[in-house]
Amino acid sequence: MGETQLVVPCFNEASRLPGDAFRAFCARTPSVDFLFVNDGSTDATLERLRELERELPGRVGVLDLERNGGKAEAVRRGMCTAFKSSAEHVGYWDADLATPLDEIPRFTSLLAARPHVELVMGARVQLLGRRVRRSPVRHYLGRVFATAVSQVLHLPVYDTQCGAKLLRNRPELAVLFEAPFCVNWTFDVELLARFLAAGRGAGALYELPLECWEDVAGSRVRATDFFVAFVEVARIWSRYGGALS
Repeated sequence: MGETQLVVPCFNEASRLPGDAFRAFCARTPSVDFLFVNDGSTDATLERLRELERELPGRVGVLDLERNGGKAEAVRRGMCTAFKSSAEHVGYWDADLATPLDEIPRFTSLLAARPHVELVMGARVQLLGRRVRRSPVRHYLGRVFATAVSQVLHLPVYDTQCGAKLLRNRPELAVLFEAPFCVNWTFDVELLARFLAAGRGAGALYELPLECWEDVAGSRVRATDFFVAFVEVARIWSRYGGALS
C-alpha cells in the first residue's frame, strides 16, 4: 500500500480512459495507488479497469458498483473504502486527467509542509506561467458560481468544482463521507459544508493553484448544468445553513 490512495470515479469511460498515463505514473511513482470505482457503466469500462488491476497488482484496485448512482455516490463509496486503507493520504481525481497525475506530488508535498492543513483542493487559476485552459463560458460561469458558494459557506473559496482533492487519512475526516450526499453535481460544496459544520476551521483548508489543467474532449458538463448547480447549492444551504452562520 502506497502513502497515497486516490479514488477515480468512472462511468462509461472505456473509450477515453487514459490507461497508459496511469501505467506510466505508477511505474515512476510507487507511493501512489488508485482505487477505480466503476459506477454502473454500460460499456466496457469494467473490463478496462480489470485489465489495469491485473497489470498493476497492489497498485490498482477496482470497486464495482452494479447500479449507476452518480459521481457523488461513486466518490463517496470509494472514499469510504480508501479511508479503511493504511494510506497516509486519500483523495479523489477525475478519470479524464484534466488535472494531470504529475500534480499529485505537489498535493502530498503541501500536506507534508503544512501539518495544520487537512484538505487540499486543486484550483484552476489562469495565472501567467500556468497552463490552465478552460472555455470562456465555463470560466465565467464558474466565477459566478464560486462567488455564490463563497457567500453560502462564508468562505472565500475560488474553485470548489475541480476534481482533484486530497485529505489526510483520519477518522474525523472519514465521517464526512459516511452519509450519502444530498446533491450530485455540487457534492464538493456539500463536503466543504460538512467540514465546516463539523467544527473544522477554514484554516485547515488549502486551495492549490494548478500548474496545468485542460478541458478534455467529451466532457459531460454542459452550460445548463450550472443552473442545476445553483438549485443544489440552495439545497445545501437549507440543510447546513444553520451550522454555517
